Amino acid sequence: MNEQRGFTLIELLVVIAIIALLMAILMPALQRVKKQAKVVACQSNLKQWGTVFLMYANENDGSFLSGLIDGSSSGAGKYWWVVPLESYYQDGTIRLCPMATKPYTQGGRAPFGAWITDRGHAGSYSPNGWLCNPPMGMKTLHGRTTEYNWRSLNLKDAGNIPLFLDCSWDDAWPSQTDEPPAYDGNVVESPNVDEMKRFCINRHDGFVSGAFVDFSIRKIGLKELWKLKWHRGYRINDPSPVWPDWMKRFKDY
Repeated sequence: MNEQRGFTLIELLVVIAIIALLMAILMPALQRVKKQAKVVACQSNLKQWGTVFLMYANENDGSFLSGLIDGSSSGAGKYWWVVPLESYYQDGTIRLCPMATKPYTQGGRAPFGAWITDRGHAGSYSPNGWLCNPPMGMKTLHGRTTEYNWRSLNLKDAGNIPLFLDCSWDDAWPSQTDEPPAYDGNVVESPNVDEMKRFCINRHDGFVSGAFVDFSIRKIGLKELWKLKWHRGYRINDPSPVWPDWMKRFKDY
């Protein structure tokens, strides 16, 4: 009656098998929850960026950044927005999507890598480069025509004009004729060459996160990027490009 009995080997193996089965079921769900938490954190960052751009515009008669550094567009590069906006936020981590925090110089890879400036500013977001207000009469800015620039906040259909998004580079000027990336992580560094590829990155399972000029924040389908009103002359009704194989499974718009 008082004899003590331990687990048999078979019973232990059954318990281990049950635990392994439960882990196999739970791990994908935990991974999804973890990714979703990062999406929420990413969109929280973008919400703060919307506030940053709004504060800047409110202090500059409703206008966007000039795109100039010290009155010149020569060699401004990424500093045309990083430097002028520094005084509007304190925590530099809001420049980094939680999915993309490792700089390329430290082994980061697109779409989960981050750019970094020679002054140590790291980031994995970028503004829509067409939102610039250079001095009137300036025909080009950073090698791009200014006739299509959005210059101020008071815009019709502001909810379809991208402001600040997940990006593989520090800035981008998309065009409706830009080709999509040939493969996942196909980053373009050369200016004026298919710059939509800088935004078309598979960072959030077929989506990127973005803020719009009406300061709404949402996920943007990769194919939807070609249907947004990037600049004044952008033709949103043009036919979509031929999608590469890696993008064919994503939602059409």
